Amino acid sequence: MKPNLRRLLGAALLLTISFSAQAHHSHGNYDVRSYTHVEGTVIAVIWLNPHIWIHLETDEGETWALEGGSIQAVASSGGWAKGDINNGDRIAARCHALRDGANGCLLGFITPEGGEERVFD
Repeated sequence: MKPNLRRLLGAALLLTISFSAQAHHSHGNYDVRSYTHVEGTVIAVIWLNPHIWIHLETDEGETWALEGGSIQAVASSGGWAKGDINNGDRIAARCHALRDGANGCLLGFITPEGGEERVFD
């Protein structure tokens, strides 16, 4: 391989790695020092990377957006698979609330109705 082509490919690889590293955001918008508890009925599950999202309607009629981990993280840490949580399911969540008080949180754990609490991060 010619030296110029090798340098060009090396530079392209470095740029790709640096952009990928910057693409992941911090969780500074969540209060990670404490947990909040939310429960209700699942109205949407968005199972995609970089984070799985669950939208929940509480018994009080509030809609919450729950941010989970990546598909790989949720599968390896909690043993979750697509289809384990579906629209209409009742769940409880233990999560880190948004600092601004909006109805959202960073998931830590989910308890399906009649089940045991499992990691969802």
